Amino acid sequence: MSTTDPTSEALAGLVNLRDLGGMPAGEGTTRAGIVLRSDAPQPGDREPEGITWPPRLVLDLRDASELNGTPHPLADVAEVHQIELLAGIHSTEVTHPLPVLYQLALRDAAAKLVRVFRLALEADGPVLVHCAAGKDRTGVVSAMLLSVAGVRSDAIIADYVRTDRNMFRVLQRLEMAPALPPGVSEEDVRELISTPVEAIEGVLESFAEHDEHAAGWLRAHGVTDEEIDRWREKFRAG
Repeated sequence: MSTTDPTSEALAGLVNLRDLGGMPAGEGTTRAGIVLRSDAPQPGDREPEGITWPPRLVLDLRDASELNGTPHPLADVAEVHQIELLAGIHSTEVTHPLPVLYQLALRDAAAKLVRVFRLALEADGPVLVHCAAGKDRTGVVSAMLLSVAGVRSDAIIADYVRTDRNMFRVLQRLEMAPALPPGVSEEDVRELISTPVEAIEGVLESFAEHDEHAAGWLRAHGVTDEEIDRWREKFRAG
């Protein structure tokens, strides 16, 4: 009889991983194998199935304080860039409601978001974007990359809220969630760890203040038309 703990097995790999391909963009869809988003990889994670792996480039959006000086688990197979997206904006001492935090990221971390865009643009292979949970920092970056490609706002919101179904296991992997008491399900705690639609809607509304949404926002921060066109050619099919 097997003594394998099914919970441990379920947590032995990324639990909030997805490919951002196949989303409606212009007259076509986004290409698979270009942008992946996830929670933080951990040493010993099994290789995911049904997805292009390993990534060629990893954009780790966590702060240095979250890493404890440890090397990135994918450093041997991918080029890793650490971009501390919320450094100086959000910490254990200074916290903000998520809608406010996302707006501060657009305002105070614009140069970092531009760097993220350019690194993804120049990557020669799949790009993995992640933070700790793959929810907030990753959500803002994913919304930007999708919006530049012309993905509709409703589809971007739908992708953002997909994280809801994964959050309890994310917290377990981060050792932030205890085992569920008898009779308590993941559904019972989901509202405590949900992705608030109004937070990502605020990001998309800020993009919409510019022509072509996030493309116009990036132009306002120094990105060229040629770079925007190349991103669309790279990320869109059809």
